[in-house]
Amino acid sequence: MALTADQLIAAQKANLETLFGLTNKAFEGVEKLVELNVTASKAALTEAADASQALLNVKDAQELLTLQASLFQPLAEKTAAYSRHLYDIAQGTGAEFTKAFEVKAAEAQQAFVGLVDSAAKNAPAGSETAVAVMKSAVAAANNAFESVQKAVKQASDVAEANFQAVSTTAVNAAKSTAQTASRKR
Repeated sequence: MALTADQLIAAQKANLETLFGLTNKAFEGVEKLVELNVTASKAALTEAADASQALLNVKDAQELLTLQASLFQPLAEKTAAYSRHLYDIAQGTGAEFTKAFEVKAAEAQQAFVGLVDSAAKNAPAGSETAVAVMKSAVAAANNAFESVQKAVKQASDVAEANFQAVSTTAVNAAKSTAQTASRKR
């Protein structure tokens, strides 16, 4: 099965469209990241100014401890929220690349299976065993690819669950520390 000029042009066009689509998705991810960092920086500057003003108004050590405890918990929560947004941006952008890769891999698999089938139809008599071996190898490769995709998905799910657990633990630890500090007053 030979590829025609029209097929080559169509394949190149599809590849270019995919490339430009992925490039746009990458830029969208960078834009989201920049927006997140600008927002976080503005909030941090405002909070730093407020905290500095509050520190200047502290009258005794007990008030300082209370102020410290009140600042610590929101900081941990904001850090966890920032990390979550960062993770979501990375996941979203990565998911687009994964989806595009899977589509292209499926198209390539289909084309290769078509090529093997075409070759099998045009194979000389007596080559049935070689064709069967080739088809078996293609099926095994497809199964291996699907297994790898499932393993990557499971690993991604486990990583997300671990990220959630760590974020929750950090926020809960900050709350616990703030409550302990406020009880000591």
